[in-house]
Formats: sequence, C-alpha cells, structure tokens
Amino acid sequence: MEFTAQQIADFLGGEIEGNPSVKVSDFSKIEEGKPGTLSFLSNPKYTQYIYDSQASIILVNKTFIAEKEVSATLIRVNDSYASLAMLLSLVDQMKPKKTGISSQAAISETAEIAENAYIAPFVYIGERVKIGKNVRIYAGCSVDEDSQIGDNVCLYAGVKIYNDCVIGNNCILHAGVVIGSDGFGFAPTEDGSYKKIPQMGNVVLEDDVEIGANTTVDRATLGSTIIRKGVKLDNLVQIAHNVEVGDNTVIAAQTGISGSTKLGKNCTLGGQVGIAGHLQFADGTIIGAQAGVGGSIKEPNQKIQGSPAISMGNFYKSAAALKNLPELLKQIYAMQKKIEELENKLK
Repeated sequence: MEFTAQQIADFLGGEIEGNPSVKVSDFSKIEEGKPGTLSFLSNPKYTQYIYDSQASIILVNKTFIAEKEVSATLIRVNDSYASLAMLLSLVDQMKPKKTGISSQAAISETAEIAENAYIAPFVYIGERVKIGKNVRIYAGCSVDEDSQIGDNVCLYAGVKIYNDCVIGNNCILHAGVVIGSDGFGFAPTEDGSYKKIPQMGNVVLEDDVEIGANTTVDRATLGSTIIRKGVKLDNLVQIAHNVEVGDNTVIAAQTGISGSTKLGKNCTLGGQVGIAGHLQFADGTIIGAQAGVGGSIKEPNQKIQGSPAISMGNFYKSAAALKNLPELLKQIYAMQKKIEELENKLK
C-alpha cells in the first residue's frame, strides 16, 4: 500500500517541506534510503546521511536545521522517533490477521475460546483454559489447565504457559517464552542434599506487557509473581519467584532478578544486570549494564552502576581513575623506596 507525504503529515500532525504528493510504500534506514521509502532522522550523529539519502520522505524533528539542500520531502514533527513508531504500528495493524482454529491443535473440551482466535497446528490448550478475543497462538505453544489469556494477546511459536497463570490484555510473548515454571526453591537437609519446595503460586502478567524471546518468569512459591502493566522485557531475561516488576519498567537482555525482589514503576535496567533477592527498588531507578546489585534503593530516580553497584556518578569517576592505576602504582612504589632510603639514613 502507498501513502502520500500529505496523508502521513496529516496523520502525524506534521509540517511538510517539499512535494506533498510524493508517495512511499516501504521504510528504510536513512543511510540506506531508497526511492519510494520513508526514513527518519532522530540521532544527530546520522545527520550527514540526510543530504545524500535517496529516501523519498524523511521524518525530522521540528528543531532540525539543514546545513545544505535535502532532496527528500521532509515532514517536521515534535519527535521523529515516536512518529516513526506510530507509522510502523499503523502499518502493522493494517496487515491481515490470521483467524481460525487448526484441526491439528489439541484443545480440551472444557476450554473457552472467544471470537476471532487464531490457533495454529500443534498447539495444546488444557482444561478450563479461558482465551479472550482476537488472540493469536502460533505453532508449538502450550497453555496448561486453568490459565487465562486476555484479549488481543499474541503468543509466538513455542511459548509455554504453565497452569493457573494469568495473561492480561494486549500482551505479546515472543518465541520460547516460559511463564510459570517452578521457582528455584530448595531446602538444605542434614545430609547435605536439597529437598524441593513445591511452588504453589502462579504468574500474573497485567495488560500491555511484551516479553522477548527465551525469557522466563517463574511462578511464586505462594501468591503470585507479578509483571505490572506496560512492562517490557527483552530476550533472555530471568525473573525469579515472587518478584514484582512495577508499571512501565523496561529490562534489557541477560538480566536476572532473584526471588522476592520488588521493582518500582518506570525503572530501567541495562543488559546483564544481576540483582540479589528480597530487595526493594524505588520508582524511576536506573541500573546501568552489567551492574551487580546487592542492596535496596529506597530513594526514587537514583542511577547506579558497577559491581558492587554504586552511584553512577561515582562509577564514572572510578572508571576514569582506573586507567591511571598502573602509573599511580609506579609512583607509590617509588615513594615507598624513597621513604625506606630516608629511614635508613636517619638510622
């Protein structure tokens, strides 16, 4: 399908510079722009590409000032990246959605499936499962007994949802996600072995949660592991039993959160963060990549990094000093030698 610059500007509330009738049918990166495509400029370090880009339309911020002529039609918006997201969402919504239930799916007679569902071959739906409207479940998924799935949910291939779990509306779970596997609960015994503690709780995902491929969310020992509304989890994230992740928190890949830790609202965790158990994090906490966190953060909007994690400002100062340590050590050894020489003379 094609859209004119005028149609796009009207949708975004943007201002056109150039030909309002030019048409596009695809998207491209600004450094690889092709005729008939729409691109965008958000990061200033890519500004050089806008002057040579062959893209027909380019979204730019209203503050952008061209240093020389740009051949593309520009659409000025408040936030070009957010506007691109709006366009991509629009195009995605216009794509035809699969419907129908495959005869090769195994579905319990006691399951309840609302209208416009798509259930692919080799899907398993257990007893008393409830599935909402417009749900899409792709090949190889399983939804175990007594679980509930809200409206407009998408489960990509190979998602596993254990028994008694709850998935809210508008959630997206990518391939290989596991919801409700047992938490890591084992009690040591006198002979040095470990006895498994049955994990009797569940997992609750609230509305508008998206979870990346091969991420796991463990069920609670008792009660619920809770992923609050609007949370976004990257690929390969581990959420342990009884963890609570606050509204609109984002967590990057390879992060692990230990049991019973509570994250506040609007937190941001970089990649490969490790968090110990039974901690509390205030709203707006930002944790830099590869941090190892062993203590709670009680003041909101704090920034920490490092292992063990310290304030981000102190971390950067320490990192800057680290490169000078070899030379500082030489100076210290030289000073120690001089002190010893002076002490020997005094004797």
